[in-house]
Amino acid sequence: MGKQLFITDTILRDAHQSQAATRMRVEDMLPACEVLDSIGYWSLECWGGATFDSCLRFLNEDPWDRLRKLKKALPNTKLQMLFRGQNILGYKHYADDVVEQFCRKAIENGIDVIRIFDALNDVRNLEAAIKYTKKYGGICEPAISYTISPVHNEDYFVKVAKELVQMGADVICIKDMANLLLPYDAYSLVKRLKSEVDVPIHLHTHNTTGTGDMTYLMAVQAGVDIVDCALSPLANGTSQPATESLVATLKGTERDTGFDLEKMAEAAKHFRGVAAKLKEQGSLDPKVLSVDTNTLIYQVPGGMLSNLISQLKQANAEDKYYEVLAEIPRVREDFGYPPLVTPTSQIVGSQAVLNVLSGERYKMFTKESKAVLRGEYGALPGKVNEEIRKKAIGDDEVITCRPADLLEPELEKYREEIKDVMQQEEDVLSYALFPQVAEKFFKARLEGEKKEAAPAPKAAVPTPQQPVQSVPQQQSDPQVRVLYVEDLTI
Repeated sequence: MGKQLFITDTILRDAHQSQAATRMRVEDMLPACEVLDSIGYWSLECWGGATFDSCLRFLNEDPWDRLRKLKKALPNTKLQMLFRGQNILGYKHYADDVVEQFCRKAIENGIDVIRIFDALNDVRNLEAAIKYTKKYGGICEPAISYTISPVHNEDYFVKVAKELVQMGADVICIKDMANLLLPYDAYSLVKRLKSEVDVPIHLHTHNTTGTGDMTYLMAVQAGVDIVDCALSPLANGTSQPATESLVATLKGTERDTGFDLEKMAEAAKHFRGVAAKLKEQGSLDPKVLSVDTNTLIYQVPGGMLSNLISQLKQANAEDKYYEVLAEIPRVREDFGYPPLVTPTSQIVGSQAVLNVLSGERYKMFTKESKAVLRGEYGALPGKVNEEIRKKAIGDDEVITCRPADLLEPELEKYREEIKDVMQQEEDVLSYALFPQVAEKFFKARLEGEKKEAAPAPKAAVPTPQQPVQSVPQQQSDPQVRVLYVEDLTI
């Protein structure tokens, strides 16, 4: 890829997902698109992750419509999305026909780069998404979920990267969702990957522990091809390191990005206004900007910490916070060291809370804990504590094949279920991923159309910007923190 460092900006997705519960609306994005499109980014990450759920659930926005609008407004820049392997953007495994149709429709509607990851780094869970991304002409960027444990070391990550290249990766991403990859380790890992793998290396981190900028600088020295940054108004803390700072740092060196800081200042000015609005609405909590080195001590992503606090608050057990933090690594070891990223971070965290609150370890198991131990999410990287597994699933057989091989095709079933409210082929996919939320959205959409069709004075016609909300914002938001704060770790 040459000497120049390439940058993916996350301002339209991970930045506001990490800091403002994914609450940025498409009309807050469009005015900045012209300048963003002229900067010269390798790609703009703008879709996937929690944006899909958030559009439907909270913003009364069709995620597919958002994608089409962004594609039109950003003709010169590749658009990128985050895709959870066989989970797509939901929390369970979907059949291959749903994965295929989702890849196809995402690419048709404007996505160029699909970053595909699996919480367990079980490459079998990436097979279908890789195959269909390539079949429909997308740039395929599988990711290695980075974590630290007795079974996760440099050799392990290099081995996974090589497998992904054989499976058809166009680019390999090191996905450091919890900001655990420290600067010198980043240098060493990137150096090895550059010498042993012949596709570009893309590094993603956050700045939760305050080490993100240094990690990027060392990775740049080691020859990394692309890094993820966020424009300054929504950068740092639980988000990505700031784009402008890295661009300024590399100016005049052989890795100069060639970006114009004045253009970036213009884009940043717009997003400062958006950030102020998000803060006013209560979506952007200043706490997300502080450095939290607890992540390095407990290896618990920042978003997961906030989630634990809300779970303990609900149970009036905030005094048990440190007990739960100490229990998380023990549960993780019993479960075979899964990386702590959605959905395994929620599963391990909730089980740790249960273990502490019930006064006895593994007195109860969550449904998801049983599923993980049964192999429904794929192969666990380390050795599972068989005693705990037996206690959870009894004599049930452990799944050893690719979990999706056990699923029947399901696309037609979903299509049949929504045929009365369906307006576009993409609706089937929205419904497959979030059935209740999508159905509510479709009904509200029909109601809105009926109202618009009725003869009424002009002022009474609802504008698309007005969210249809059956629940007042302040009532729904406590629930939002629990649902969404964890998603910061994606």
